[in-house]
Formats: sequence, structure tokens, C-alpha cells
Amino acid sequence: MHLSLRQLQIFSAIAEAGTTTAAGEAIGLSQSAVSAALSELESLLGLPLFDRVGRRLVLNGHGRALLPEARALLAGMTDIERRFSTGKEAIAPVRWRVGASTTIGNYLMPARIADLLEINPQAHVDLVIGNTREVTTAVQRLEVDIGLIEGPNHEPGLEVAEWRDDELVIVFGERHPLAADLRQGADLAQLRRACWLLREPGSGTREAAEHALLPHLHGFAEVLQLGGTEAIKQGAVAGLGLACLSRHAVADLVALGKLRVLATPLPLLSRRLWLVRHPGKRVPASLRQLLALPEDVFVDR
Repeated sequence: MHLSLRQLQIFSAIAEAGTTTAAGEAIGLSQSAVSAALSELESLLGLPLFDRVGRRLVLNGHGRALLPEARALLAGMTDIERRFSTGKEAIAPVRWRVGASTTIGNYLMPARIADLLEINPQAHVDLVIGNTREVTTAVQRLEVDIGLIEGPNHEPGLEVAEWRDDELVIVFGERHPLAADLRQGADLAQLRRACWLLREPGSGTREAAEHALLPHLHGFAEVLQLGGTEAIKQGAVAGLGLACLSRHAVADLVALGKLRVLATPLPLLSRRLWLVRHPGKRVPASLRQLLALPEDVFVDR
């Protein structure tokens, strides 16, 4: 058997595009060359990789099993080219694609990207922001080089490491109906009766709030679900309810006096932020610099 990386690249392109014509356009080959490469690959493996549905090619069970392996090999090839095209990785042109859940992407990563650019002006970082579930899916599919998430990873086969801790605070706005009382603090009974502004299920921010609050409140009397951290912040400013968010996320509005941090009898609230990577991905020096990773995290042996 003599498989080639080119065959796997063509296979991956077909899986993404759905037809040999579209795959050829994506990677600069003729439709006939793509079809021939696919036929040769299926012949070498002795297995069909796609079901032919009309004009479309849809991955079958064999193809779905092969796709992550093919992507991992292609990612490894890209890493080799990036690593050995210059002997000075720290100052070489690099382009990283980082997946980050909402709070990390919006409030922690911009400063880190700026720090990396001071060290290596030729670096480029594409920041892909989504909820925790979307980020881990992107890592699993090798659509990003590494992921940073605020909640637990539910995707199988990924490597996970601790990144840092993040303090959570409960905030309210001056337009809250009980703002005068809340300025003096709130007890557990008041917290249990409150309306809470929460993200959608699957969000690390939602999971963090539930993990921090539910052991003490044993449930929420009322929930208003909003589709993003900024929406929750503005909802709190408008007096719609209480919010439990990262201190980094609310620092701007707290400084402006539009939000207040609520004093409560709860213990210090915090959550762990996590790194996730696909086993086929390396973490080279410039990516370590970007994330300020210790040398013993994600070491390839």
C-alpha cells in the first residue's frame, strides 16, 4: 500500500466540498484528476469512502473513520513545513488559528495577541470565537490549532490541560427594581428569588454560573436567557436581572458605574479555564508565547 498525502488532501477536500468539481476548484486540480485520485485511494484501501447521492459524494462509515486521521496527518505536514522552513521559529512568519470561547476571546486574548506581535511582528493570529461546544468541535475537526474554553470538554479524544483561573462576580444595574436594596448587599433568600440573566446551554459562561451558584441557591426562580455576554451585560445595565460573569468581562461597565458588584454571603466564586488540542497538533514556541504556556504543558515526546 502506498498512500500519499496528496490523496488524503484530495479526500479531505471532497469531504468538505461534497463534489469532485468543487473539491478540484478548492485545491487547484481538474475534476478528472480529483476523481482519479479518489478512485486510486479507494482501490488502495479496498473500501468505498463515499456514498454517491445524486451528484454529491457523502461520507460513509469508512470515510467518516478516515477523515480525522487524514486531517491529523495533513495538520502534521503543515506543522513540519512551518517548523523547518526556517531555523528561527520564534521570529518566523507564522499564522495561528485559535478557537476561544466568548469571554476568553473577547476579554483575554486581544492583549495576548498584542504581546505576541511585540515579540514577533510577523506573526498573525486568527481568533475564532464561539461557545465552548463550538470551540471543542472546531478543535476536533482540526479547524483551529488550539482551543481555549470556559467549561468542560465533552468531545472525545482531545487532550485537555489547565490554563488559568478566572474570578466570577455577581453584578446588577442601577435600573434594577431593587437597586437601592442591592447596594447594601443580598442574602441567599434574595438571590434565590432573583431573576438571573444566563447564556444558552452549551456556553461555558452558563455552565460556570450554574456550577458556582446552584450548590448554594438550589435552583433559579426565574431565568432570562440571552445569547451572548454583551447582551447579558446590557441586560443587567437595563435592570432585567442579576448576572454572574467573569470580572474581566464586566470591568469596563463597573469602572463606568453602569454595573455594580453585588456583595453576598457566597464564597469567592471562580472557574477554571482550559486548553484543548487535537493529539495530531503540536504546540510550537510562538504558540506557547501567545498563551504563556509552561514548558510542561502539551509536551510532545
